[in-house]
Amino acid sequence: MILHWIAETLRSAPELAIFLTLAIGFWVGSLKFSSFSLGAVTGTLLVGVLIGQLGITISPQVKSVFFILFLFAVGFGVGPQFVRGIANDGLPQALFAVVISLLCLGSVYLAAVMSGYGPGMAEGLLAGSQTISASIGLATDAINRTNLSPEHIQSELNAIPVAYAVTYLFGTVGTGWMLAFLGPKLLGINLTQECQRYEREMSIKPDDDHAETAWHEYIVRAYKLETAGLIAGKTVAEAEQESEERLFLENLRRNGKIITFDNNTVLQQGDIVAVSGSHEALVYWSNHAEEVADRELIDIPVETVNVIVTSKQINSSKLIDLARAPYAHGIYINSIRRGSMSVEIPALPQTVINRGDIISVTGTRRNVDTLINAVGYADRPTNVTSMVMVGAGIFVGGLLGSIVLPVAGIPITLSASGGALIAGLILGWLRSVTPKLGNIPAASVWFMNTVGLNIFIAVVGISAGPTFITGLKEAGLSVFFWGVFATAFPMLLAPLIGKYIFRFDPAINLGCCGGARTSTASVAMIADVAKSNVPMLGYTVPYAVSNTLLTMWGLVIVLLLT
Repeated sequence: MILHWIAETLRSAPELAIFLTLAIGFWVGSLKFSSFSLGAVTGTLLVGVLIGQLGITISPQVKSVFFILFLFAVGFGVGPQFVRGIANDGLPQALFAVVISLLCLGSVYLAAVMSGYGPGMAEGLLAGSQTISASIGLATDAINRTNLSPEHIQSELNAIPVAYAVTYLFGTVGTGWMLAFLGPKLLGINLTQECQRYEREMSIKPDDDHAETAWHEYIVRAYKLETAGLIAGKTVAEAEQESEERLFLENLRRNGKIITFDNNTVLQQGDIVAVSGSHEALVYWSNHAEEVADRELIDIPVETVNVIVTSKQINSSKLIDLARAPYAHGIYINSIRRGSMSVEIPALPQTVINRGDIISVTGTRRNVDTLINAVGYADRPTNVTSMVMVGAGIFVGGLLGSIVLPVAGIPITLSASGGALIAGLILGWLRSVTPKLGNIPAASVWFMNTVGLNIFIAVVGISAGPTFITGLKEAGLSVFFWGVFATAFPMLLAPLIGKYIFRFDPAINLGCCGGARTSTASVAMIADVAKSNVPMLGYTVPYAVSNTLLTMWGLVIVLLLT
């Protein structure tokens, strides 16, 4: 009786069915089977199909609204790396992503032609084998615009979740396994040793003996200079160079008073100085000066802030060069994150900093402000989303994307969804160089990206539920094996293409491959095998380019097969 009442309630209030699907779908997707999980998208799709057996009708406009929000967020997130990859030194990685994306499309098209699949089954094969759920929305729009009969269109749309669900499992697990375990064998390398070698090269010191080995954690201690000729008698600049590690004099007490000083100030016997640096750097001072308690001296306003790099002068500079700049005085780097997935990359001396990178720094408020003025924009926490930018961006992008251009009698259009994606790319890049344009907090991007996509998938699953089982019986096991082919073919070739054609460093080659397949899970597996996050250096640019192209292939595969 209760179950009947719940079923009737879901039919009369389909919005409740969507939220029930999300709740159970995210829970199912988070379940771990050894080291594997289905993920939120697949879990939501399967639960949606199950709940859809109740015959629930949902307006297609619901999924359209959330999908266009999702696409805008995708574009906004990858925009900086997409543009940089096309325009700057990431060009080889961007071209590599184009090649691999074309291989992915070609393998799916070949499988569809050889098996006789229509555009719906082919799109499901594309979305599942390449784990690019975003392509489903563009394919859905494209199928709806075809000249097929309404019945045929609905049949093709119902086939999409069938093929997607069957092929997604190997698309996720197979990609990770091939790149993490077969990849090193194909390249003939020991991945751990290659990453260690790369880290050593990234840490090479220049000719002087005071090269920075890294930017470390922030500690402040007070020392009294009691012995002349050790530190007392040296200038502030000379004293800061006494240790091979980074350290800085932050405060100076002389004759009982805190005084101002500069690099040329000569330290005197009896001075008490506040010094910031890593534990290793301060060991030297502990052996040459007496550590004292001086709460007032070390009571220095300190903050940790994320800084978005926007300066053209900083772009493509190495970290070791930035460490010597005047604005880096007293600054300590906690982490460097890059790309829409906020991938953390190694903070090594030879690490190249790009516009759009987010650097977490710690230092005194004065020093942090100096750094911000020189390199970029303080991305301090905020809960406010610029809905002017989001709303106007989606509207203008969707408007332009809806323009139809007939080519050889075939109506070609990006659709409103594709236009929103392009608008997101442009605005994401603009915001990376002009942060005051508007802000979308990370939590808002997550909501639009994750929840937007999964509401779309939930509606797809619920709507296809009544015909899913029938479609699965008709497709048979063949769609699974075609999915294996479409997943494996590009990923077996990708490491070899990266090695012999693009000549990527072995340490980042497999990261480039995972990025070109937009497979974050596979790169995480690679990093685990490598015992290093060096492969992440090759992930961000290919990911940004392929995430855009593979999404657009949802439109292309429909055009190729109709």
